[in-house]
Amino acid sequence: MNPCVNPPARSDVVVIGGGIIGVSAALYLARKGVSVTLCEKGRIGGEQSSRNWGWCRTMGRDPAEVPLSIESLRLWAGMNAEVGGETGFRRAGIAYLSETQAEVGMYEAWLDRVREFQVQSRLVSGAETDRLIPGSARKWAGALVTPGDGRAEPRLAAGAIAEGARRAGAVILTSCAVRGLETSGGRVSAAVTEHGRIDCATAILAGGAWSRLFCGNLGIDFPQLKILGSVMRTAPLAGPGELAVGSSNFAFRKRLDGGYTIARRGANIAPITPDSFRLFFDYLPTMRRQWRELRLRVGGRFIEEWKIPRRWPLDAASPFEAVRTLDPAPDRALLDEAKTNLSRAFPVFKDVAIAERWAGLIDVTPDAVPVISAVAALPGFYLASGFSGHGFGIGPASGRLIADLAVGDPPIVDPKPFRLERFARARSH
Repeated sequence: MNPCVNPPARSDVVVIGGGIIGVSAALYLARKGVSVTLCEKGRIGGEQSSRNWGWCRTMGRDPAEVPLSIESLRLWAGMNAEVGGETGFRRAGIAYLSETQAEVGMYEAWLDRVREFQVQSRLVSGAETDRLIPGSARKWAGALVTPGDGRAEPRLAAGAIAEGARRAGAVILTSCAVRGLETSGGRVSAAVTEHGRIDCATAILAGGAWSRLFCGNLGIDFPQLKILGSVMRTAPLAGPGELAVGSSNFAFRKRLDGGYTIARRGANIAPITPDSFRLFFDYLPTMRRQWRELRLRVGGRFIEEWKIPRRWPLDAASPFEAVRTLDPAPDRALLDEAKTNLSRAFPVFKDVAIAERWAGLIDVTPDAVPVISAVAALPGFYLASGFSGHGFGIGPASGRLIADLAVGDPPIVDPKPFRLERFARARSH
């Protein structure tokens, strides 16, 4: 990938953002024979796309996302061959442990809701759980298991897909922030980067946690907040098998390097920011439903975001040039909880060395379902954001879907559940 000096004068489509969604969109646009330029303000996959758990799952998804998840797993399975590089994808299966019969019932209810999609998930007994996931010091009521789900390596995947897109004909530019869009006749006519303008009829914003700010400068209200996701990895360990595993208060999955990625499941750090107040009523129903999982924090992010300008001219430096990569500190207390909870359940993890801790900012929508949509207020502008912690796993099909929409091809899945306008309707009532 090339640091930008002189962007191309023209491209059919400009993709803004080099995370898993943006690079997947660039790949499938290039495969369609469309001239596409991807502009990333920092480095490819530098933010949440390289900082997540690495799970690629259909299991437990909102029913609206299940078709997208199924298509993504199909694309993941062939991705290494398609891009000629290592994404780390392995179809090793995922299991959700149930501590009580009430949790078993919850997973039964989910299976009923998604039965029409013929998912591979199944409930297993406590005895079969012990056989599938050996080494537990606890007795489980059962588990929801999906053998066809998998995992990939976040620090490999976006870069490998971007390189595949480049070989397919896409122009991939790093250190090249898009400040905004120019319009002509009421529709997109150019993307203005810090290094010059790119004439285009179509722009796709796959900006992750930055998308609300970018949209706001265009006068488009995109409801999006951020939560802090903290993760750690262990030294190599002969642990409890290849299945990725989640319980109510921990999660782990095997890595290609022989270690495990570990996180605290069932608890989210929600930094209080100015947008928390602006969007309070949009998120109030979600807060009521998930109150026990939310841990509100007042800290430095409030001041940081208060200082960020919400509007700027396109001939001046933008906020995207001031901060190339969001690199928040992990919440060590939450990670310590995860390690303690995991070690009690699986003693093999008790004395394992922690090799690294990190964090990322996850962009979330009020209903925790992404926006993959044309933006009616600005013809030629498309939005793929708000993935709410699901973007890595459903990234390939999400990139394919927004590419299909942008060029008017039949969509890989029904796009109606992902329309931006669903939030406009909610706010109007």
